[in-house]
Amino acid sequence: MALPHASSGQLIDINPLGPRLDEAHSNALFKTSQLELMRLVLPRGKGLPEHTVPGAVTIQCIEGEIELEAHGRTQNMRPGQLVYLAGGEPHALHALEDSSVLLTLLFPHTEHAGN
Repeated sequence: MALPHASSGQLIDINPLGPRLDEAHSNALFKTSQLELMRLVLPRGKGLPEHTVPGAVTIQCIEGEIELEAHGRTQNMRPGQLVYLAGGEPHALHALEDSSVLLTLLFPHTEHAGN
């Protein structure tokens, strides 16, 4: 079953989940051909191993604390902090506490053959 995505003009709640965090799951909030917005829920001790994505990324910590590895260094992110990563930049996330982050992915424009 596909999860519903927000439609154009629909309000999206990105407030901290608070006591609901331990029951929450990561989910895509909306997706277009150019952009995807996701709430990523990371329980303490879990994360995403180092990886790259082709387009630019922003990661905003909504609640908890996460460790971000990128650009050859490790930084801790707390609520209200946001980071931009250029497309192709290797990065990894590790939750130091139960956390949720707002992840924005920009899909690179691809030229169609013959255009």
